[in-house]
Amino acid sequence: MDFKNKVVIITGASSGIGKALAEELAKRGANLVLAARQYVTLCEITNHLETKYAVKALAVKADVSEETDCEFLIQQSLITFGKVDVLINNAGISMRALFNDLDLSVLKNLMNVNFWGSVYCTKYALPEILKTKGSIVGVSSIAGYRGLPGRTGYSSSKFAMNGFMEALRTELLKTGVHVMVACPGFTTSNIRVAALSKDGVSHGETSMEEGEMMTAEEVAIRIANGILARKRTLIMTGQGKLTVWLNKLLPALTDSLVFKHFTKEKNALIK
Repeated sequence: MDFKNKVVIITGASSGIGKALAEELAKRGANLVLAARQYVTLCEITNHLETKYAVKALAVKADVSEETDCEFLIQQSLITFGKVDVLINNAGISMRALFNDLDLSVLKNLMNVNFWGSVYCTKYALPEILKTKGSIVGVSSIAGYRGLPGRTGYSSSKFAMNGFMEALRTELLKTGVHVMVACPGFTTSNIRVAALSKDGVSHGETSMEEGEMMTAEEVAIRIANGILARKRTLIMTGQGKLTVWLNKLLPALTDSLVFKHFTKEKNALIK
């Protein structure tokens, strides 16, 4: 397949990887349904994409942690375009706090957005994607393969997403539906600035050197190409591939290496 005249739903499309995906897929001719809580920003993005690329784009205000919002998102997609070819579950939030200090509401919030948001959207989109033999994508993380210190809720939510996508892929093996888990490495985006602290308030600053990371635009290109190639899993960096490999073969050593890595972040939580 290519993306010409395909209908693609992207959650978390108002910034970061989601916004970059919208731009990349519009460039390739896709019609888009963009979902996020920031409706005004979404409208600005859809207007830009329709003007620049002569595609159709629909903005839908949606909080993916709310099941009714996810159902509404799919309904609006069908009312406007009559079909769904690709669902990209991209909406997500992060956190940065030690578990011992953490209010459990933070973990619940991350699970509701990162895991349940993907489940809800997939549930309501799946009957339509079965008709088009399209694609379901989960934008996950290396944290879905290897737990990271200070990110217990984030790692848990991404592990859950990975397990859900793997089980779903197996269920759909003979249907023609493509299921892909995309795992960027550390990516330049707003996610660390918006990451929740121990009491659920955004940190407001990044804990890492953003300039040394992969750009959201590069991640978007790789995800788009992965969908076209109907990839099963997309681990995008050498560091990520090494981490997954080491964690399987030498888990105790990986514990030490990951610990050491996170002692070097700004205002490190572990020392």
